[in-house]
Amino acid sequence: MEEVRPMAIYTTAETRRVLRVSDSTIKRMLKNGLIKANKVGGQYRILGKEILRLVSPELEKEAVKTYLSLKKKVVNKINKW
Repeated sequence: MEEVRPMAIYTTAETRRVLRVSDSTIKRMLKNGLIKANKVGGQYRILGKEILRLVSPELEKEAVKTYLSLKKKVVNKINKW
């Protein structure tokens, strides 16, 4: 598998090649919202972090855990004011 950079922008063809799925599967994933993408000039553009989220759900879970921990600290700090 080639390296996917989180902030890089990929076309559907590049995403399909990285994920090793068919064209119809990519279309279905986009339609169902499994992959978040932006449409530019009639073509979809997908951020690398969306691809990484699909292939590495444990990475996303860790990010959510870190975010919630930080949010809790901020809320506690604000509530003390």
